Amino acid sequence: MRYALVAALMLSSGLAIADEGQWQPYQMPSIADKLSERGIQIPAKQLADLSQYPMNAVISLGYCTASFVSPQGLVVTNHHCAYRAIQYNSKKEHNYLANGFLASDQQQEPSAGPNERLYITEAVTNVTEKVTHDLSEEPLTRYQEIQQNSKQLIKACESDDNYRCSVRSYHNGLEYYLIKQLIIRDVRLVYAPPESAGSYGGDIDNYEFPRHSADFTFLRAYVGKDGKPAAYHEDNVPFTPKSYLRINANGVKAGDGVFAAGYPGSTSRYRLTSELKFASQWLYPTYADYYQRRIETIESMSATDADVKIKYAGGLASMANRMKKLNGLLDGFKATDIVGIKQQKEDDFLVWVNREDPEQAKVIENLEALLTEEQSAQQQNYFFTIAQSSALLDAAKKLYRLSLEKQKPDAQREQGYQQRDMKLFAGRLKRIDKSFAVAVDKMLWQQDIQAYLAQNNRVKALDSLLNQNLETELSAKLDGFYALTTLKDRKQRLKWMDAAPKQFETSSDPFIRMAVALHDTNMAHEKAMKTLQGKLSTARPAYMASIIAYNKANGWPVYPDANGTLRITYGMVDGYQSRDALYKQPFTRLEGLAAKHTGAEPFNAPQKILDAIAAKQYGEHKVSSVYADPRSWICRLFSCLDKPEEFNSVPVNFLSSVDTTGGNSGSPVFNGKGELVGLNFDSTYEAITKDWFFNPTITRAVHVDIRYILWMMDEVDRAENLLNELELVK
Repeated sequence: MRYALVAALMLSSGLAIADEGQWQPYQMPSIADKLSERGIQIPAKQLADLSQYPMNAVISLGYCTASFVSPQGLVVTNHHCAYRAIQYNSKKEHNYLANGFLASDQQQEPSAGPNERLYITEAVTNVTEKVTHDLSEEPLTRYQEIQQNSKQLIKACESDDNYRCSVRSYHNGLEYYLIKQLIIRDVRLVYAPPESAGSYGGDIDNYEFPRHSADFTFLRAYVGKDGKPAAYHEDNVPFTPKSYLRINANGVKAGDGVFAAGYPGSTSRYRLTSELKFASQWLYPTYADYYQRRIETIESMSATDADVKIKYAGGLASMANRMKKLNGLLDGFKATDIVGIKQQKEDDFLVWVNREDPEQAKVIENLEALLTEEQSAQQQNYFFTIAQSSALLDAAKKLYRLSLEKQKPDAQREQGYQQRDMKLFAGRLKRIDKSFAVAVDKMLWQQDIQAYLAQNNRVKALDSLLNQNLETELSAKLDGFYALTTLKDRKQRLKWMDAAPKQFETSSDPFIRMAVALHDTNMAHEKAMKTLQGKLSTARPAYMASIIAYNKANGWPVYPDANGTLRITYGMVDGYQSRDALYKQPFTRLEGLAAKHTGAEPFNAPQKILDAIAAKQYGEHKVSSVYADPRSWICRLFSCLDKPEEFNSVPVNFLSSVDTTGGNSGSPVFNGKGELVGLNFDSTYEAITKDWFFNPTITRAVHVDIRYILWMMDEVDRAENLLNELELVK
């Protein structure tokens, strides 16, 4: 039975593989025929050019994707991507998370926070030869040389302080690219629906379909009066982007070709079967237990404290999302024998390798041995790592490390501790206040220490600090840490950025003392991992070279695993067979939202949305008849022209077969002409395992329909000032 399922899935993958791929923009011309087959009319060469529309309007938040939608620097992304900006501006007196926010004019747009950035990718350059030329055979030295070569490239790239550059590994170190991005440092909040709309359905609906989420928010980019990026200042002016997206107010219908552009975080499709087994048997269950414990603690402690609830809202939402994804991965591995599928594909690959290049089989054996070593180290270090989870201890560790790194020339410092990093370093220290409460931090830390004390991989340096014979007095001991530290105060934290190592080593602050005491052990672990990475920097690229040759020989797509860099993916608007006798249609509509409403979280839709639905206000204001048209997608799909009144509604969310993952949140979804028709915000539960294996029959991404966004702006919130900025086309 297992092998029949494996064969069936591999066959379906071969037949429908066209929509698989998180492609680098430069690869677009090589798949121009596939884009054309999907009805994507915009030239592939245009998509490959980052200086042209629409790619020069697609930007990164550093953790999500966004896009420019007006000549005045207006940006649209997901509500959950802008959560920190909304949280930053929320207080007991005006809780924008609960009530939403709309600036009536640009003067009313508040800062999204000192750490918020927009990154505009302007250049992507292959620097493989410069990074890998004449590397040492000694693993640790090899690792350090790769880092040093990368830092030199970055330094040359960042001759202008307005740019942030990075060197990213593709195909597990087979290739390296230098990414050059313009940084916008003044980001402001413009318009956000209330959380009850923005994350309607909450964790229950997360990764599910049908969905009815208004997962969108508008931000704005500001610069100095000279047009150059600058920190927040009341005199700054809106940024003028090189281009902004045109919005097709008619949206899309089932069967339409679409594509999405964004910054997907990470996938593991080229990883070995042994790595999948380790993830499914240890890594994912361990992390799931960890997040579940933290979620339960935070929810319990925030239930009676509004301030705690606001401070930990962003972190809680992030952990809940990770938790749902981990459970989805584990359930997916049970429902579909992905281990068996990957093992069969790997076995076929090994047969090919032994036939084409028998020596390469030894490289794979070496890689497997290194992976076993890496996995063992992860397990041994896990509890020691989480036992240092306090936000204040983390700050103390980084501050002490900074003092030591500053003793070196800037070029030799560890990345994250160079002069180029200091603004962000200080920003993170400042931001602690917005997401920290002593009681919560202490409880979470205490639980992690107790988990450490309950297992056998103990570390002498930590045990001597905790005095393991006093486990019953752990709570009182930690109370002393928080009572005696000065790190709770923002000014004191920032002062430590200028302190010398000796000041740390003679400090009486308990968190500082702990950071100093654990430093050597942490550095020893880091050195061991760097040495291992040095070994893997030889083994993985050699393995990937064979995988790429094998895929090409079989006519399969060759694209790098996601790594947080700009990618394009394409597909079509389509539903799917989720399980026996249950086919999920590609669109949801307003009536489904109202039907889900219970009045209690997470199905507590705002009354103004319910009122507009009940009154059938489907487009009577700014752009009437755009959102709901009995001759539009629903009737074309269901041939309902004889009863248009039953279907005259507004699409809310829709499905497509584009290939996305975490980091694609907020990605613009385009029609074939390159016009904005939606925002990516999720995947279906069945598709979560696509990070390891892309199954085209069930892999679907979930998008906010642009017609719902426009309807919310027009009929619900009367955001005429913003609608006037948009370029709407039909």
